[in-house]
Amino acid sequence: MSKRVLTVVAGLSLTAGLLGSAGAQAGTAGQVTAATATPKPPKGARAVVRVSPNPTTRRGQEVTITGHCGGGEGLKAVLAGLDRKHPVLRNVRIVEDDPKGFVAKATLASTIGNGVGPVFVDCGGEAGVTLLVTHV
Repeated sequence: MSKRVLTVVAGLSLTAGLLGSAGAQAGTAGQVTAATATPKPPKGARAVVRVSPNPTTRRGQEVTITGHCGGGEGLKAVLAGLDRKHPVLRNVRIVEDDPKGFVAKATLASTIGNGVGPVFVDCGGEAGVTLLVTHV
């Protein structure tokens, strides 16, 4: 991934955390206002990604990564984890790179434990992130 895409993904992660906490506070109060409604992501961060099953329950389990590129060129890469030395997903295979609906398959690393980690997609101009929960 390029430095620009990594910067956008890092910003997405921070924004998701902030919006999640604001949404939780608004949900607790039982009110949804324009201030707590989810804004449209900025250009460069409009890809949508989902992982299934999520949460995962065993090492070596195959997961499916789906979503759309939000105006990007098509699925270019899928990364999971925060560094390249300890990847969460192995054997990532892009099955369908269509920008309107992509599909990829991957296997959970045999060294993962219980936790939460990011899954990033690079859609050639747009990036997206979601969280993967593991209970192994």
